[in-house]
Amino acid sequence: MEQRLSLVTLGVSDLARARAFYEALGWRAAGDDPDVVFFQASGMVLALWGRQELAADSVVEDNGGWGGITLAYNTRSRDEVDQVLAEAARAGGLVRRAGAETFWGGYSGLFSDPDGHCWEVAHNPFWTVNADGSTLLPG
Repeated sequence: MEQRLSLVTLGVSDLARARAFYEALGWRAAGDDPDVVFFQASGMVLALWGRQELAADSVVEDNGGWGGITLAYNTRSRDEVDQVLAEAARAGGLVRRAGAETFWGGYSGLFSDPDGHCWEVAHNPFWTVNADGSTLLPG
């Protein structure tokens, strides 16, 4: 297995609302499938699918709680962290942690989308974010 991640699928309670939230952040959906929404996200894909359908497809019981995963969006500057958090709030997201200094030497904050999926927005001065959005580890 190659060391890569191809697709992240978020289970959502209201597909139209979830699509509207991500589109309000400036993301553009690809395709016109009425049951699932796909967004090209740099070299990978983010999908939105009904929460019940995703649970059934994953052969798990949905307890409705936090799934133990936080997504991340790395920025090229500290100011961009605050800008993205403000965009998320305007789009209907909940800023759960305002941008602030971190213990590891960076700057980050956190928002959740209308379904509670958490996104950390971080500037890591030790990593590189290329023009195409790809994030590179040092070394």
